[in-house]
Amino acid sequence: MKIKEKFDLLGVDSAPGQEVRRRDDDLPAKGDVLPGIPVDFSHGDVDAHPPIPGALDTFCAGFDEGGAQAYTEYRGRETIRLDIAQKLSVLTGRDVDAGEELILTPGTQGALFLAMGACVASGDKVAYVEPDYFANRKMIDFLEGEKMPVPMRWIRNDAECASATDKGNKSTTMSADKECAASPACYPETGSGIDLDVLEQAFRDGARLFLFSNPNNPTGAVYSKEELAQIAELCNSYGVSVIADELYSRQMYDGREFTHFSSLANRPENLVTIIGPSKTESMSGFRLGVAFGNAEIIRRMEKLQAIVSLRCSGYNQAVFANWMSEPEGWLAARVAAHQAIRNDVLEVFLQAGLEATPPRGGSYLFVRIPKLEIEPHQFVALLRIQAGVIVTPGTEFGPSFADWFRINFSQDHTNAVAAAERIVQLIERYVAS
Repeated sequence: MKIKEKFDLLGVDSAPGQEVRRRDDDLPAKGDVLPGIPVDFSHGDVDAHPPIPGALDTFCAGFDEGGAQAYTEYRGRETIRLDIAQKLSVLTGRDVDAGEELILTPGTQGALFLAMGACVASGDKVAYVEPDYFANRKMIDFLEGEKMPVPMRWIRNDAECASATDKGNKSTTMSADKECAASPACYPETGSGIDLDVLEQAFRDGARLFLFSNPNNPTGAVYSKEELAQIAELCNSYGVSVIADELYSRQMYDGREFTHFSSLANRPENLVTIIGPSKTESMSGFRLGVAFGNAEIIRRMEKLQAIVSLRCSGYNQAVFANWMSEPEGWLAARVAAHQAIRNDVLEVFLQAGLEATPPRGGSYLFVRIPKLEIEPHQFVALLRIQAGVIVTPGTEFGPSFADWFRINFSQDHTNAVAAAERIVQLIERYVAS
């Protein structure tokens, strides 16, 4: 692959936070601008949901310490790794060796790139889920791997849903009828809906790495323990390595429990888990990430980090002390606040007859755009111009999702609901007759 072709595949203009790069020439806009407070759903609002209490004081203490904190080992400062390893051991139910099995990185994005770079060579086949995190496909392309997508059927089967609810004469979009939206036949009652048959076929066809996020980004689907055990069995049978992105594992809704892939008795030997305090804890500005797992892969990641960024930012590493050491009740209150926002934003979309499955974890909601007079990418641009609302196009999560968009509902509650209402208003303005 030529260098220009490699970088052409990366495209950043439609990625979260890059809306300033978008060009809006010749959009068929009609109607007045809808009034309201602008909302950027492409990422969470750390003003509405501030970082863990005490994070700034911890950062300042690290800064005041000077060189010892600024210039750490490439893997991260030993005392900080020991603290994180102990916390992760409690969180996941498996022992994590701070010396051999853990590395601190510049954000979980940095961890993902290092893990991919440590596992993928030119021509390697990589199985990954669609839809899933927008950078996954791009990193496979950049590393000149061969993409092997595995579908995740998190959305309902319309025919089954209509039969189960005896409402076959009504719209088959996910829907104003909340009873239908809540029916077990409408979407998997448990699990993500990953197609394990396709996954096994990818392994048969030569994939030696499987990459996935749990909870899924962008749908909020959560893998069941049974699904994960089956995935682990397949990986062991075919000798497949795994990168599991569990960034939102602490943000589960409706009392659901989360199963860490690393906690399974049959977990693959070549497993790396990515996690960090960026999202639920609103500490994205510190750029803190963690990867833990197979010692050999972690060693490769350290060597790669040594020539990319040297280390996770030294002063910022100090703030890891606050992670998983939050004041009593803080995390429960944070999750409850997000569940309330999720419920109210989802209500707006379902009442309007839009298709959207309730996320079981994380801060993302994936919404389908109905048939409009304009193209979906034009609608996304007009949302920003006419409604003051920024969303992430569905094509960031897979080429077949052009008629979807993702929102991060970690926003001010009132503003998020009002912005969702403006999205519905704009859809009604452009809906095909």
